[in-house]
Amino acid sequence: MDTAAQHPDPAFPQFHPRPANGWISNPSGLSFAGGRFHVFFQYHPDPAGHQGPCWGHLSSPDLVHWDEEPVALRPQPGGPDALGCWSGVVTDDGGVPTAAYSGVDTVGGHSRVVLARADRTLRSWIQDGHIAAEDPPDPQVTAVRDPFLFSFQGRRFALRGAGLASGHAAVLLFSADDLRRWQYEGIWFSAEDPLASKHLPAEIWECPQLVRVPDSSGADTWVLVASLGLAADQLGHPAGVGYLLGSLSPNPAGLPVFTPASGGKADLGREFYAPQILALPDRALLWGWSGEPADSADRPGRSQQEVDGAGWAGVLTFPRQLSVHGGVLAVEPAPEILAYRGERLHHGAAGTFSVPPEAEVRAAGGEGTLRLVLVSAGQRRTVFADTVAGGDELRIFIDASIVEVYRHGSVPTTLRAYPGPGEEWQLELPHGAAADVWELRQPERADHEAIR
Repeated sequence: MDTAAQHPDPAFPQFHPRPANGWISNPSGLSFAGGRFHVFFQYHPDPAGHQGPCWGHLSSPDLVHWDEEPVALRPQPGGPDALGCWSGVVTDDGGVPTAAYSGVDTVGGHSRVVLARADRTLRSWIQDGHIAAEDPPDPQVTAVRDPFLFSFQGRRFALRGAGLASGHAAVLLFSADDLRRWQYEGIWFSAEDPLASKHLPAEIWECPQLVRVPDSSGADTWVLVASLGLAADQLGHPAGVGYLLGSLSPNPAGLPVFTPASGGKADLGREFYAPQILALPDRALLWGWSGEPADSADRPGRSQQEVDGAGWAGVLTFPRQLSVHGGVLAVEPAPEILAYRGERLHHGAAGTFSVPPEAEVRAAGGEGTLRLVLVSAGQRRTVFADTVAGGDELRIFIDASIVEVYRHGSVPTTLRAYPGPGEEWQLELPHGAAADVWELRQPERADHEAIR
């Protein structure tokens, strides 16, 4: 059963993955096992409660149809995760699916890396409270969170996001050849690096990850992604998510050394944070978390009271495919998303025209400003605006209250918007631009094979 089927709230996204109810945030534990994609995420049944998250679980055979699975991990009373099972990853440890996640057991306390084991379906978990890594006894390190595992030259390593006493954000490195006992190797990379200071400005790097990405030049390119945490981030994450592209090489001790070459923002929107990447043999897929905006004159969101009344908060983005072209990160919707295309409503449309509340738009050509707006009697609110020129091609997805805009060869923009009573979506194209528009529809389980 698809998670959005028959949901009573018209603002509930029908095509983006999330459970039918509850508060969700950071995607975690991305995996492909048993012929299915598995996406875990921080989850609380009560959208108003941000303490003590569980790990929710969705799975899909095709990146199109998503099934809500039983809750995977829960805080264990008296355990190292008593106040929450926070962000982490799932890896294969000698044939056993194993989660490595941040566990917190005291208010304001540090997080430990806690392990949990699953069966091959990833639906049944054993939490015995095993701690793989404590916070390192390093006076320079003032905050630690969000473990991530990667392999380099036949060895397994781990990263954890950190903040330093100097005020710089950092990534800590651990050797994790023995998954049950991580060895601290030191402060691995920090915002003291000039490129990191430019592209990843933060006081703490949250959800750091390091993944090899396909590069059209044939280079062995790695991307370091980090969510940019600031002390003032109480109700939002204005700094967003940054990335660095670079190379890995071993030092004399065999530990990886990251040398950045370029960087930028991983998403240009206001509601995008804490993404995680799934590295597969032939592709790299990313999901991000899109939170809830507060309502304002130019920002159609929901109050906390409205969120509580709706019974749900937060949504995951569509799966995104990463690649590098010309030394720049390119992010596109996973090609499987084509399966959501339904009836084509406009072909080569120009000027200003209405768009349904669940739609895909492809716009190209022209020069000037493209706008996606919400319009009602006496009111006009711009949700997205960007300058386009010449060969630019934009692909826009609207799914009830989430908007994703992809610019070919670049990075996307993720936004949330709640249309008010009587408001409708309109697209305003600059002179010379044209667009095709399709309704989104949920295909039958086998339909996507023909489209691909």
